Amino acid sequence: MEKVPMTAAGYAMLEQELKERTSVERPRIIQAISEARAHGDLSENAEYHAAKEQQSHNEGRISELEDKLGRAEIIDVSKLSGDTIKFGATVTLVDEDTDEEKKYMIVGDVEADVKAGKVSISSPIARALIGKTIGDSVEVAAPGGARAYEIIAVAFG
Repeated sequence: MEKVPMTAAGYAMLEQELKERTSVERPRIIQAISEARAHGDLSENAEYHAAKEQQSHNEGRISELEDKLGRAEIIDVSKLSGDTIKFGATVTLVDEDTDEEKKYMIVGDVEADVKAGKVSISSPIARALIGKTIGDSVEVAAPGGARAYEIIAVAFG
């Protein structure tokens, strides 16, 4: 069984979603199904079919969350240090063409959110950065073409 690396914050986020889905969503959907059943003929009951679809989606996500939490390998970023980029590092980059500064934290696949500055360990940019240090240049294959970045800072925690 393959471990899923994640930060403590990512683990807590998944736990919270699981709790929400099991203690709030599940009972709400069960209530919607029983109300729809009370309307009679189930073969032509759109409310019933919609509620059953919601139930299927919710139960599928619960199973997925339980699997990921069960295989989680929590990495305490606050205990990491050094100049070499690895999981949990917050990296500040400068685009060599535009001089635009970007900051990314390398996190597990399940907690990646590019808008929040969190990139997945398996993303092209994270793979290009792993093992590099301050001052190194990296080239990343992006959808709009290759981009070159210089690493100007690496931090943990």
